[in-house]
Amino acid sequence: MQTRLSNFRDRLGGGQPLLGTFIKTPGVQAIEVLGDVGLDFVVIDAEHAPWDRNAIDLALLAAKAGGIDALVRVEGIATILTALDCGATGVMVPHVSSAKIAQEVVDACRYRPGRRGFTNSSRAGKYGRLGLTAHIDASDPRTTIIAMLEDPEALDHIEEIVAVDGIDAFFLGRGDLTVALGEAATDAPSVRAAIARFVGAVTAAKKPLCAFVNSSGEIPALRELGINTFIISSEQGLLRQAATAELTRFKALAP
Repeated sequence: MQTRLSNFRDRLGGGQPLLGTFIKTPGVQAIEVLGDVGLDFVVIDAEHAPWDRNAIDLALLAAKAGGIDALVRVEGIATILTALDCGATGVMVPHVSSAKIAQEVVDACRYRPGRRGFTNSSRAGKYGRLGLTAHIDASDPRTTIIAMLEDPEALDHIEEIVAVDGIDAFFLGRGDLTVALGEAATDAPSVRAAIARFVGAVTAAKKPLCAFVNSSGEIPALRELGINTFIISSEQGLLRQAATAELTRFKALAP
């Protein structure tokens, strides 16, 4: 089982192949199961699923118990502090379309340098056991920041965005980008051109790239782009895939 005490930020930055999944359903059991399976990480999807602060808090406790790193895809900069105080390994932040937004994200995640609101009374500060300096020294090097590139506007500012110090990795939001460009598929020429532009700038900046896949069959082509970190489906999607496969096998059995 993957130990959660390993530094996920270092593993991500070092280019290690990493596999995780989105968690859409507020609860703890799926996270514990996936930790036991040995996935590298989960991403609690507080942007597109009904997660409140209490549910996020419990989910991050489950991740700790299950020995798996857990990031939170936040709704925006205003909700970063909730995730980090509850003990998230890091955050995925949507719609980072300018260097100004990227810098605001970094400032919200880091104490020094940064503007993260301080408390050591939460899980991240071991409920007060860590003193001020000890908590800062533990949190800043560990907190992982992944910025999502999913807006056409980001294409005009991509070199400035990737140059912002403190962003650890970039996630290619192909779905939102496809919709924003008015296309119906992620392999449309305009989408492919935009992705190539993002990939070129991120690669030149020597930053890691992450991507979503529906299944492992999509991974080889993305690895050719230099992507090593993948979010495969979600716990709901994996449940659907497994249930559909078993139902198909059942129907194929002789009566």
